[in-house]
Amino acid sequence: MTPLTALWLPIVLSAVLVFIASTIIHMVVKWHDSDYSAVPDEAKMRAALAAVPIPPDDYIIPRAATMEQMRSPEFMEKMKNGPVMIFTVLPNGPVTMGRSLSLWFVFILVVGILAAYVTGRALPPGAEYLEVFRFAGTTAFIAYAAALWPMSIWYRRKWSTTIKSTIDGLIYGLLTAGVFGWLWP
Repeated sequence: MTPLTALWLPIVLSAVLVFIASTIIHMVVKWHDSDYSAVPDEAKMRAALAAVPIPPDDYIIPRAATMEQMRSPEFMEKMKNGPVMIFTVLPNGPVTMGRSLSLWFVFILVVGILAAYVTGRALPPGAEYLEVFRFAGTTAFIAYAAALWPMSIWYRRKWSTTIKSTIDGLIYGLLTAGVFGWLWP
């Protein structure tokens, strides 16, 4: 068993490398540019939605309050006629990246701590590089990618977006694994 305190350097360094890799993926490679489609006749849609002050939250249309309502002919008609949507409303105003990037970095640190915890409980100091790589990489990959799939399964997010994000998670997991294997005490 390796104490978590002995793994602070791989935790921090892997977080920095994953942060840089994610920045490159999103800002340079830009393969996520097609993740969200434009709404047909956006101006008309925005005008229609502006008439209804919708506070920031997650929504579904149509929404039934109970299972009985969900089975009702009226609700079934709404589902048939549409629109059927699951959407998130953000606060009005410019998008500021500082908060999101800070929270992303905190999340990356948490993934590093979890990878350190699992790997540290499984392996002693002096463990072989590939053993450390396997435990840390698998743990990090699961943390970065496993929760993405239910978004496509339940909320119909495009599978291409989920698969691209899963590949991102694999890259982040491999970076984490490499740093942990390299800096293992």
